[in-house]
Parts: sequence; C-alpha cells; structure tokens
Amino acid sequence: MFEHKKQLLHEVKVERPNPQYAVLLQEQLGGANGELKAALQYMSQSFRIKDQEIKDLFLDIAAEELSHMEMVATTINLLNGHDVDYKTVVSGEIQGHVLGGLSPLLINSSGYSWTSDYVSCTGDLVADLLSNIASEQRAKVVYEYLYRQIEDKEVRATIDFLLNREEAHNALFREALNKVQNTGSNKDFGVTEDSKLYFDLSTPGPEHKAPDPTAPTFNNPRK
Repeated sequence: MFEHKKQLLHEVKVERPNPQYAVLLQEQLGGANGELKAALQYMSQSFRIKDQEIKDLFLDIAAEELSHMEMVATTINLLNGHDVDYKTVVSGEIQGHVLGGLSPLLINSSGYSWTSDYVSCTGDLVADLLSNIASEQRAKVVYEYLYRQIEDKEVRATIDFLLNREEAHNALFREALNKVQNTGSNKDFGVTEDSKLYFDLSTPGPEHKAPDPTAPTFNNPRK
C-alpha cells in the first residue's frame, strides 16, 4: 500500500523559466538512469526477497524514488513556464509541445519514451544489489552533469538534494550487500581455478598479476 502526501519531499523552486534546461532534466524523469526507472526497479526486485529487513529497504527506497520523480516533474513544469511554443526549445524533445501540452511526459531528453527495458531484475539478491549500487552511481553522475549546466541557484539546490539522496541510497545498498555477500551467485559461482586466470592479450604491454577473486565487500577499511 502506498500513501500520497501533498507536500513535496523537498521544496522545489526556480529563479526563472528555462525551457531549454527543462529538456535536459527530462532525462531524470523518463531516462535510463532516471527516477521512474529506479523506483520500478527496486519495487520489482523486492517482490522476490525473503529477508523482510532487506525487502523493506528496497520498498522504502522505491517509494522515495517516486517522490524524487515528483520533484523532477515539478521542476520541469516550473522551468517550462511558458505557453505551448516549439520555438522556445531550440533543440531536443518537442513532444511536450505537441502531445502533452507541456506536461512532463515519460520521455528522456531526446524524446524517447520510457521503457521497462531499463529495469534490471534477476531474482538473485547479490546481482540485484550490485546492479542497484551501479544504478545509484550512474544517477549521481547524471545529476552532476545537470548541475554543471545550470546557474539557477534554486534548481541547483534541488539537484544537490537529489544527488545526496542518491549517495545515501548507494550506501544503504552497499550495507545490504555486506550482509548477503556470501550468498546466491557469490556462493555458487566465480571462485574456481578458471576464475584465477589472466589472459595477456595486449602484448607487448605491462604485466598484470592473475586475479584472485573473493566475494566483493564495501566495508570501510578505516573502521
């Protein structure tokens, strides 16, 4: 069950309309590393999880990602801030002007529709956690690129909040991985003699030691 609360997770403002930048921000609404993708990926993965604590973690983060999606869509609305006029968008998607009346559609910055192909769900908790850690890292990178391309202090404040929440999710997924790192695909595969071979296919070049794989860990060595 989900509950909608009318207040945003974090206040959203813009200093002035900027429809060109609104096009860029569409990437985090309907793109491959956007908020909708994250919400549905974590929710889909949760249905198979037996550990109730980790299951709740996935669903809590998925619910927060939906609130991030709401923030992004609200920011896009404020940035558009103009009547339907394709001339105000010099490049990128124009579907919002001809299909949605400037509604933030589920499309990326190039106008391609969101697709469930973005969602990764394997049924293996270790694999899904590693995928989610990478997903949060990619989302953080996109937000960093977006941050660099806008001078609007209010938009930057929104992006800064979202970027830091992605970092929080990344840390939570890493902690969950530590708890299950010797289970599933990490328990059954990947540490035979074949996994300890290195094929030097770049000769002449620097020598590399043969790999000695172990279960991955993200524990802080300073602790």
